[in-house]
This record gives sequence, C-alpha cells and structure tokens, in this order.
Amino acid sequence: MKRKTMILGALAAIAAAGLGTLAWWLGMRQGMAMMAAPAAVAAAPADPSQWSIPQGEAATRRHIRDGLKAGDVDPVTGLRIQNYHDPMVPGKNFDAPAKSPFMDMMLVPRYAGSTGSAGGDEASGVTVSPRIQQNLGLRIATVTEGSLATEVGAVGSVAWNERLQEVVSARAMGFVEKLHVRATLDRVAAGAPLVEVYIPDWVAAQEEYLAVARMNGDGIEALRDAARVRMRQAGMDEALIERVAHAGRVVARVTFTAPIGGVVSELMVREGATVMPGMPLVRLQGTGTVWAEGQVPESQAALLRPGTRVSATAPAAPGQAFEGRVQALLPEVDATTRTLKARLELANPGARLVPGMFVQMRFARPERAKTLLVPTDAVIHTGRRSVVMLAEDDGRFRPVEVKTGLDSVGQTEIVAGLAAGQRVVLSGQFLIDSEASLRGLEARWNHDDARAGGGPAAHAAPPAPTRAEQAMHRTNALVTSIDGDTVTLDHPPIASAKWPQMVMDFRLPPPAQRPKALAPGERVEVEFHLQEGDLPRITTMQRLAPGAAR
Repeated sequence: MKRKTMILGALAAIAAAGLGTLAWWLGMRQGMAMMAAPAAVAAAPADPSQWSIPQGEAATRRHIRDGLKAGDVDPVTGLRIQNYHDPMVPGKNFDAPAKSPFMDMMLVPRYAGSTGSAGGDEASGVTVSPRIQQNLGLRIATVTEGSLATEVGAVGSVAWNERLQEVVSARAMGFVEKLHVRATLDRVAAGAPLVEVYIPDWVAAQEEYLAVARMNGDGIEALRDAARVRMRQAGMDEALIERVAHAGRVVARVTFTAPIGGVVSELMVREGATVMPGMPLVRLQGTGTVWAEGQVPESQAALLRPGTRVSATAPAAPGQAFEGRVQALLPEVDATTRTLKARLELANPGARLVPGMFVQMRFARPERAKTLLVPTDAVIHTGRRSVVMLAEDDGRFRPVEVKTGLDSVGQTEIVAGLAAGQRVVLSGQFLIDSEASLRGLEARWNHDDARAGGGPAAHAAPPAPTRAEQAMHRTNALVTSIDGDTVTLDHPPIASAKWPQMVMDFRLPPPAQRPKALAPGERVEVEFHLQEGDLPRITTMQRLAPGAAR
C-alpha cells in the first residue's frame, strides 16, 4: 500500500512538471509571435516591386490608420503613393485605401517610380529592382549609329548559259555523208568540222557558174554575176562561193564547221540521213560562262540588283573562286521556302563548272547610308507594330513603338522611334513585369489612342479580347448577396483561373438567363469569363439542389 502511494505521488509530480513546461512553452510562443509581428513589418522590403500581396495589404491597413491617400508620401518607404488597386481586377484604380469592392481582400498601394516624385504615369512603364533584374537575366544594349553590315549568301546549282547556244542547220536538201562528231557532250573548238553533206542543188548551181566562167565574149560578165546570184539563192554562203570561183571546180561535199568552241549539247543526224532546208544538224553550247541559279530569302532580295558582283566557290574546284554578276532576279517566289531565284552569270575558266554542280555564292555588300541599329533580339513584332523595351534610369522600363528597316547579321535598322545612345532590353522583355507583358502594353496603347482625341484613333474600335478574357471558367459557389446585376459568391479554388478560395463579386447574366427568385444561401453552378477593367461576367448560371457537393 505504501509502495502504491509512492508511485501515485511520483506520477502526480511528473504531470505537474509537464503542465508547467507546457505553460512555459505556450507563453514563449505567444511572446515570440508578439515580438515577430513588428519585426516582420520592419523587415519588409523597401522596394515596392519586391512586396508580396500580404505585405501590400499590411501597407494598406497602415495607410488607413495614418490617413494616407493617393499623392501622399509613405513615411516608411519614402515613395509617393500613386494610387490603390486590386491585383485581381487590373485597370481599376482608387485614390484612397480601402477594402476591394471586387474581392474579399484589401486594396494594394502602387507607388511612383522615384522618391518624392509627383507621381509618374504607371502606364508608360514599370520599375524593376536590381535584384529582380538579375534574377530575370536582363541584358541591355545601346542604340548605335552606323551602316548595316549587309551580307547576303545563297546556294545554287550550275546550268548552261542559254545565251551561248548555237545551232548548225541545213540550208538545202541533201544527204549526210560524214560526221566529224559522234556523240553529245563532245568538246569542239571554234572552226572545227562537224558534218559533211552532199547537196545536189548546190552541185548544179556550181557547174552552171563554172560553165559560164569558161566562156569568152561580150556580156559574159553579166551572165557570170547572174550565176553567182543563183548559187547564193540556193543557200551557199560567200565563203563557199569564193572557194568555188578560186578553185575553178565543183565542191561536191559541203563541210559545216563549229561557229563557236564548246560542247555538242545535241546531235540530231547520223550518216546517210536526208536533211531538209532549215533542219537542225548539231546544237553547240558555249562554256565561257555559265549560269548559277541561287535561292535568296525574299527578306534579303531587296539588297540585290542586276549587276551586283558575286563570288562563288564549288566543292568540285577547291581553292578556286569564280567571279560574276547578278544577271536577273526572276519574278517568281517559291511558296514553300519563301525564296526568290537569282540568276547569276559566272566566268568559267577552263570549263571547270558544268551543269548540276553545287556552288556557294557570296554577294558584294551594297553601300548603305548610316542609320540607327539595334540587335534584332531587342525588337518585338506583334503583327500590327514593332516594339522595343526602353531601359531608363533607376531601373525603369517603358515600351516604345518603332519602325524597322532591313535585318542582317543580327542587326536591325531603326527608321523611327529611337535615338542614338538610348538603351534597349535584349532578353527578358516579357518577364519584366506582368503589366509590361505585350498584351497589357497593347491594351494600354489602344486606350491611350482612344483618349488622345482629335483624330480617327479617338473613335477606333476597342481592342480585341485577350485569350485570358476569352477563356471560360466553371465552378460551384454559394450565393452570399445580390445587388442589382451584381452577385457575391463564395467559391472554392478555381484551377483554370489560378484563384484560391475567396468571396468576390460577379456580373450577373441577363434576367432571362439566370435562375428565377435567386436568394442568398442557395448554391449555384456558374460559367464565367474575365473582363478587362471590370468584374468577371457570368454567362450561364444554374441552381443546384440542396446538399450538392461544393
């Protein structure tokens, strides 16, 4: 019995010690929490761009307590308060701190870009702290003045120069008795014999002329001249006529010679064949120059002109450069590769270039006037305009619309919109700030154009809805209140909109499209989309049965 009493006493002592320890631990936690609250506010970053939403709400409550409004200087940050806004409903600004009329949260202050400023135009740019710039990996480049280093290259294949073709044709009916060339692509020199043809009509004309030439007497010269004319009319050239007259005998076989040096590109007759007047016998191709047809991107075709000098190299002739000029830009664009065909005429010493060979071409750089240049990566093409993000002092950035010229070797000409010495962002343009995204800038510019007045822009159509505005979201919710065409819903987290659970206002659909006699406390299923500068708009709303899952 005594031992049992001792055990119970020991357990009571341990329990008392445990309760004391628990009380001490709870007291320490409460004291640490009370000490940590002001420390957390004091440790909040002074740079507003680094504030999170809870810190912004804390600043709003402090502003309400101290009676601060838009235009006042925040004594904690030293920055002038520009306005207050709800991050979930962009485009709506307020002059005084308060609870958001759209969401179950406090408005967040927006500060001007520099200490003590009178308040800048937030739509003209954003401010990014140096730490955030480093995290985003922003790269800055300076606008320079100079000539665009144009460099145009192309690849192509060699083809025969069709302007150097010659065709040897029969000038009278005859018979092929001998061929001096036996196959196509045989090389021939200028003046080399090609075909020997027997032409009966020419033999008769020669015999008549020689008979008259042997006669003596008055009027013989007239008959001789008439015989020469008949030989000419039969198709004989002057060289053959002079040969007959000088030799004083009939030339039975006529040899056709090569008018140019080159290769036989086509042989149309064989020995023993009968030929008719005008019938082609041999086609010759000159090799002094060749064509090279290169595919030039249509964006670079403006840099080329007929007569532009070009230098080409070929794997088949290593170490040798073939010089030439642009003969013509053919009026046809390849719809698949978006290239324009340029026809070049290249010198072909030693006839080393033949059709089908692959060549690489470099065009001479045309002289261009000096202009402003920026790296091509700095230009954002939206489809309707070209934009660069201009970097200003104190970490401030603003978009600038520019007019661009040619692009080459990573550089772009700036025709209007910038000045030499300004700085532009090369990378991270879309990550500077959510309000500096391309979609937001376009919406602001359209809004500014509409406010300018005095011109067609003042009456321009509103900007097309963005993808975020067009996207539809669906959720179940609890109706908490109804006020005219506005309903307040308590909804769970919405993954498609990236919203947490909250109580917020929505625009109701027309009366014919909403449940009748809708009252607070009922559960509904809604489908809605976001609206720029306004509450989300409900498109469909259905009443749910009592007890439906949330």
